[in-house]
Amino acid sequence: MANENLESKRWLIAIAAVVIQLCLGTVYAWSVFKNPLMNMHGWDGKSVQLTFMLLMGIIGCAAAFGGTLVDKKGPRFVATIGGVLFGIGTLVAGYADQVGNIMLLYLGFGVIAALGNGFGYVTPIATLIRWFPDKRGLVTGLAVMGFGAGAFFMGKIAPAMINSFKEVDAAGKVLSSGVAMTWYIWGVIFLILVTGAAQLFKNPPAGWLPKGFTPATTSVSAADSFTFGEAVKRPQWWMLWAMLCLNVSAGLGLISQHSPLAQDIYKKTMGLIGDLTPEQVAVVAAAGGTVVAVAAIFNGLGRLFWAKISDNIGRRMVFLIMFATQAVVYLLVAMGYVSNYYLFIVVSCYLLACYGGGFATMPAFAADAFGPAYIGKVYGFMLTAWSVAGIIGPFVFEAFKPQALYIAAGLLIAGFAIALVYKAPKGKKA
Repeated sequence: MANENLESKRWLIAIAAVVIQLCLGTVYAWSVFKNPLMNMHGWDGKSVQLTFMLLMGIIGCAAAFGGTLVDKKGPRFVATIGGVLFGIGTLVAGYADQVGNIMLLYLGFGVIAALGNGFGYVTPIATLIRWFPDKRGLVTGLAVMGFGAGAFFMGKIAPAMINSFKEVDAAGKVLSSGVAMTWYIWGVIFLILVTGAAQLFKNPPAGWLPKGFTPATTSVSAADSFTFGEAVKRPQWWMLWAMLCLNVSAGLGLISQHSPLAQDIYKKTMGLIGDLTPEQVAVVAAAGGTVVAVAAIFNGLGRLFWAKISDNIGRRMVFLIMFATQAVVYLLVAMGYVSNYYLFIVVSCYLLACYGGGFATMPAFAADAFGPAYIGKVYGFMLTAWSVAGIIGPFVFEAFKPQALYIAAGLLIAGFAIALVYKAPKGKKA
């Protein structure tokens, strides 16, 4: 009976993990806020883009520290802190738009919300790896699927909220962008949902295994797990770090410019040239939001798909496939073969599915290589690759726009080469 209760409990924790990740993943819809902020305050693209770069950079570092806390203080404590910080940071970002202070925007969304996001992101992954040794790829894919899908809801809902809260005087001057009120509402939602779901988190009893499950001989057991100090001395840890960094750099670069890029392609497809009417501007903005939202679904589905496939064909093979196919697609876009809006939607869906697939497959990859006992710190510090990618990707796509897609393809080819030569580490005593 006790084992049956634990079986039910682990699935309840999995549901709570998805709820948390759905909320945290809304940051991937950042691009729908970019143009309204620029238009309202006259901020240039690079200044606004710095918010997203800070966000992505700090999330990875916070996840590394949060992973250590999960191992020491437990998942409920860390996830609760994450929910509080993420909600408060979003509220501060709303106030930054209201008063027109970009430094406050950096602090709220780029720092406070990012810290909360990193704490909240790593906790469900580290917890579920321990609860689901029998479904490691599937369950980590399910959890981070929520993170990818969160942008779908924000991408579809936020543009409408921004327009509905936008204030314009009789002369047509914009008095309020609508972003502030949108963030105020979402900040409260995050505080309630993330902190509430966090209360369900708990590690399984020591030595517990699902009924009828026998660990595979190809993966490292809990008893033989590498500590972080032991893992980081192996070249395989750094190879996995590099693979994650390269995959994420390409994806984040696209995400950071996704809505503006989609809007440009939409205008070309529809023959919209020159100054646009307010109605046309709204339609174009909605078209950009649609691409963000639809691709976000595949960001989420790709996490579940690739993680599940990795249970069958192996983590390394999944990365080889994703790196090779993405590189080809980025090159096709760069060479002008994807100039139609609807084709761009299809391409975006695949690229974000692979981007999300990397996040979903890597926790299981790391646990297979180094064991689950210290996975909070071992994988948490691996997420510093996310921090580095959060700087590389958005910077490349903002500063080198004509060549950005070619650079993204080059990063993916480098990732393919690393995955090609990767071999699992030998045991600790080898």
